[in-house]
Amino acid sequence: MAAADTEKLNNLRSAVSALTQISDNEKSGFISLVSRYLSGEAQHVEWSKIQTPTDKIVVPYDSLSAVPEDAAQTKSLLDKLVVLKLNGGLGTTMGCTGPKSVIEVRNGLTFLDLIVIQLESLNKKYGCNVPLLLMNSFNTHEDTQKIVEKYAGSKIDIHTFNQSQYPRLVADEFLPLPSKGVTGKDGWYPPGHGDVFPSLMNSGKLEALLSQGKEYVFVANSDNLGAVVDLKILNHLIQNKNEYCMEVTPKTLADVKGGTLISYDGKVQLLEIAQVPDQHVNEFKSIEKFKIFNTNNLWVNLNAIKRLVQADALKMEIIPNPKEVDGVKVLQLETAAGAAIKFFDNAIGINVPRSRFLPVKASSDLLLVQSDLYTEKDGYVIRNPARSDPANPSIELGPEFKKVGEFLKRFKSIPSIIELDSLKVSGDVWFGSSVVLKGKVVVAAKSGEKLEIPDGAVLQNKEVHGAGDI
Repeated sequence: MAAADTEKLNNLRSAVSALTQISDNEKSGFISLVSRYLSGEAQHVEWSKIQTPTDKIVVPYDSLSAVPEDAAQTKSLLDKLVVLKLNGGLGTTMGCTGPKSVIEVRNGLTFLDLIVIQLESLNKKYGCNVPLLLMNSFNTHEDTQKIVEKYAGSKIDIHTFNQSQYPRLVADEFLPLPSKGVTGKDGWYPPGHGDVFPSLMNSGKLEALLSQGKEYVFVANSDNLGAVVDLKILNHLIQNKNEYCMEVTPKTLADVKGGTLISYDGKVQLLEIAQVPDQHVNEFKSIEKFKIFNTNNLWVNLNAIKRLVQADALKMEIIPNPKEVDGVKVLQLETAAGAAIKFFDNAIGINVPRSRFLPVKASSDLLLVQSDLYTEKDGYVIRNPARSDPANPSIELGPEFKKVGEFLKRFKSIPSIIELDSLKVSGDVWFGSSVVLKGKVVVAAKSGEKLEIPDGAVLQNKEVHGAGDI
């Protein structure tokens, strides 16, 4: 590290030691992350060394063995499992103020309701005890604590813990924003979901789970409705002693920026777009060479997490995330849980069906999952077999639909989209009840005009710009 950087780090270290809002673990974790960043240990990938993983490393889902039919054997598998949902995100992009997991998805049920119902029905069916862990951030902790109270009578153990809270760095001075007098939440950030491993350890949850005989944790984003417990995957990992498994799924043109698995220096590794040399970005985005992407559904052995965290061996690639707070340029250093794959023994990917990746990132995704394209049973959101096309329709909704509240107001009921190929909506558009959309539909209100689609309208391969086009 250059002398100037060493001085920067020393100044930062003394400023951080004076911060009273965070623990010693958080202080040392933060300083360690910054020192790695300053020493420039960014992993540059040598493009010529990248190899396509074999079926032994990225296992086709269809090749997994059937689960034992004996209920007692199934119970013993499930008794080794913990489900952990990443619950640190706010629904700000969708106009919500609280944790994203409390957005209503279907029939008045939130993401969290669905997760709880799924685990209750699993535990009831097999007489097992699969607990639910929620990793919150300081942004979602208080709200989540209140929300979890409503499940007090449920038949599952729910545990919450917080991921680390790190100070944002003032970019030009390289000092923590809170020490510059920013006292509120704006001075801090949660350092990405790669922090799940040390936070699980530091919270004491890891030790508690191991003492209960738990062996594997299934980690997934709380907004991915497809991330449900899969017995075939769990069985495979236990049989083959895989310490880490990343679920990947075939890439479509909508997923070109997603990280992919590669073989590199004899190990399986996640390749993110940020690591790709500029001249190879188009190659990375093509769906010819890199056919799969990371769903962020991860299965990890708990003993292996303990071993690697204790050895301080999980040095995932650092993702610098520049932001601005009240006109001050700040830097957040983050890591991603998927990048940890290369540190675990016998790590694999499993190429799963697309149905295991159903994230709700925007109101257009909400339209899909609230429509007749899906049904809900026992907390599972299941695709309607009446749709013959395996791909979902592509949906683009204008900014008027971005916030969940506005989105819900503009639909008297969610249209039928079983036979829809694509929908593009722009302007001040309002949908009546029992509307049916088929083929390719464009609804574009003229500037300054309100366009109402009447109750019961059927729009098939149509462009609608005014009432006369319906």
